[in-house]
Amino acid sequence: MASSLGHEFVTMRLEGQLLGIPVLAVQDVLSAQKITSIPLAPGWVAGVLNLRGRIVTAINMRERMGFGPRANGGKDMSIVVEFHGEPYSLQIDRVGDVLNLENETMEKNPVTMDQRWREVSRGIYRLDGELLAILDVERVLGSAEGAVAA
Repeated sequence: MASSLGHEFVTMRLEGQLLGIPVLAVQDVLSAQKITSIPLAPGWVAGVLNLRGRIVTAINMRERMGFGPRANGGKDMSIVVEFHGEPYSLQIDRVGDVLNLENETMEKNPVTMDQRWREVSRGIYRLDGELLAILDVERVLGSAEGAVAA
């Protein structure tokens, strides 16, 4: 919930980076799901899954961000978001907690931040010992929208 004091974010991890996405943008949180591949889709499109009768495009965020498969081979979790009226499942390493953070403490992406994260983040929060990068779903999915729709 957004308020004059702050925003709530669902936190997640991908390749060790702590990420956040606004709670109001999250439609569902899923454990590993059966995914059907799509022939000729870009490598970062893992396929589609059926979520209560609705077809959801699954995005392999590790591939989308340029990381290889997880070393420990664990099961992915997913955050379901909507983009231009269509549901997308963002496959990530792990889902964390919900944090309520004050608007005033959000900062611009530092120039020293990995370029891959800067391209998909709309800002950061400095937490105890690490940065929370706030994912911008428009940036994650928008640049590849035509390929996803195919």
